[in-house]
Amino acid sequence: MSAEELIALEDRFGAKNYAPLPVVLSHGRGVHLFDVGGRRYLDMMSAYSAASFGHRHPRLVAALERQLGRLDLISRAYHSDNLGAFCEKLAELAGLDMCLPMNTGAEAVETAIKAARRYGYERRGIAEGKAEIIVAENNFHGRTTTIVGFSSDPSYRRGFGPFAPGFISVPFGNAAAVDAAIGLNTAAVLVEPIQGEAGVIVPPDGYLADLRRICDARGVLLIFDEVQSGFGRTGRTFAFEHENARPDGLVVGKALGGGLLPVSAFVARHDLMSVFSPGSHGSTFGGNPLAAAVAIEAMRVLQDENLVARSEQNGKILRDGLAAVAHPAVREVRGKGLWCGVELDPQQADAKDVCLAMARRGVLTKETHASVIRFAPPLTMEEADLRMAIDVFAEALNECVARGQPQLTPVADE
Repeated sequence: MSAEELIALEDRFGAKNYAPLPVVLSHGRGVHLFDVGGRRYLDMMSAYSAASFGHRHPRLVAALERQLGRLDLISRAYHSDNLGAFCEKLAELAGLDMCLPMNTGAEAVETAIKAARRYGYERRGIAEGKAEIIVAENNFHGRTTTIVGFSSDPSYRRGFGPFAPGFISVPFGNAAAVDAAIGLNTAAVLVEPIQGEAGVIVPPDGYLADLRRICDARGVLLIFDEVQSGFGRTGRTFAFEHENARPDGLVVGKALGGGLLPVSAFVARHDLMSVFSPGSHGSTFGGNPLAAAVAIEAMRVLQDENLVARSEQNGKILRDGLAAVAHPAVREVRGKGLWCGVELDPQQADAKDVCLAMARRGVLTKETHASVIRFAPPLTMEEADLRMAIDVFAEALNECVARGQPQLTPVADE
């Protein structure tokens, strides 16, 4: 079938909850994707960081195949021979004590919410049904009804209420606002160290450390959602390491599955995780043998291939290169590691149009909130490919800039 026919088939039988670019992909290898016509694209999106190791990484595929030859799914009704090793490896990597494996990021966030509430009731003496969790404005933690209920984006909430109470929203990056919002019923603070879906919003220096200090002083749990920012994306294994602000609980996912399977987890201190007892929480697929095998190998690849350091080094090249694209349509370039957001002036250029123009030139990424283009390539990407993607962005922006606006000014490499 042609690309047009495949898009029409999906449009006929699939729900309209996404607005993908008109590219129909059939296979991938490393940092490249290929469409049904055989055209090759450079992947600057990494499936929202889920494909941080590139596509079909040989070691990850081999780990999956080995496990498929032994055991697939047994549920948590029995023990498996690799779940303990998975939990041990992840706990050690995060510097925490215990893991509760799930599948999707949203499931892991829901797990964190349940843990924080029960901890508040059992350990802090909060009255039953009164626990509150402080969150940040413009957050994105997933799509469940509980989670969208504390989103500040109307498009995530419209038509899905009523929503669960118990969440207090404060401005992101403002530690003083968090301190002021803490009350007798506060169980936890839940934030993304860097807000991804909001447009790769990086908080002021010291924000994470201030949150750690405040939560310690007030006896409140600190929980970081690192579903997108974890596993090397920001130039550290986890983003909280930039400020040595280790949380009490950590939500991880996406890259943990190596781009092959949905794998997520809530990782926490022993006393926080101990609130769970048999029957209080679970998942049929969470921690299944296939997921454990791939996740263990993904963490090994992260370390063996020195991908965290490569993210830091190549991230500077990416940010500096994007910042050197001198055009009045570019309002700001921000990010850490191999994770950047380029905010455009919507009066001069439309972010989706720029993404389409980039796709026509063989580079794939995606806009968010109409005015920001995200760049989150696989951590395995080489410098030459990054520089090519930057050049393509500059050309695409020049093509899409509003008529009559100043044209792109080339900037020489320093």
